[in-house]
Amino acid sequence: MQAFKIIKPTHIFHLAASSSPAQSFKEPIKTLRNNIFGQINILDAAQKFSPKSKILIVGSAEEYGQIEKGDKAINEEAILEPSSPYAVSKVAQDFLGYQYYLHSNMHVVRVRPFNHIGPRQSPLFVVPAFASQIAQIEQKGAGTIMVGNLNAYRDFTDVRDMVRAYLLALEKGEVGQVYNIGSGKLVKIKNILDMLIAYSQAKINVKIDKNRYSKVEVKAILCDFTKFKKATGWQPTIPLKTTLFDTINYERSKQEEPQRPTTKEFCISKIKFSSFQAIF
Repeated sequence: MQAFKIIKPTHIFHLAASSSPAQSFKEPIKTLRNNIFGQINILDAAQKFSPKSKILIVGSAEEYGQIEKGDKAINEEAILEPSSPYAVSKVAQDFLGYQYYLHSNMHVVRVRPFNHIGPRQSPLFVVPAFASQIAQIEQKGAGTIMVGNLNAYRDFTDVRDMVRAYLLALEKGEVGQVYNIGSGKLVKIKNILDMLIAYSQAKINVKIDKNRYSKVEVKAILCDFTKFKKATGWQPTIPLKTTLFDTINYERSKQEEPQRPTTKEFCISKIKFSSFQAIF
């Protein structure tokens, strides 16, 4: 509350959340409490101290859950069938944002981003998990990388393209609406691993670890971002190979440099742009 009272932000990008579907099965109560009640706190604070601020609610493609035909691109009209506590929490965030728009006339835009990847992502997620293991193996010259299900398919977007999309969502998106954001391209997880290994000179063996499989595995999910492109003109520009190259180089740099002290799990960052003040 105090941060909102002092800053009175014009733009709020709400990304704070427990973000791992796998971890949410281990800590369902923590995930639901943090993601749902945390958002209520933000919306209440905005309503009280900056009622005219533009607010971006970041949901997830996980809200759609298991898609019968995963190779068919899904749009915003698809049925929501969340298959993890995390996904349930994102559905709640999504519709809480809509409720505040309807009943409090707040400037809320909602997005459902599909998988986004790039440097600095947590190794709890598949691409940095691969890249970090490869970087560690390179220090020894050879080794084995442990992986989960390589037969799933995902729609990947570079995080830098995604950040640009978030800004456009608040600048050009229609208030109250929800938008899918993704690349519109389906990629097999095995292909991601093969591309990362190809960037390395180390001798790398691959071993399947069934413990790394998700409890409920979404086999494939493909984004139809037609609505968002029409509203904002956005489309991804960074090739997948560039994203993967940058990601593995970041993981290599972590092996070479002393680790920095970790920050608190959640924080509020204030950034002053030329035309507005934003809270992330």
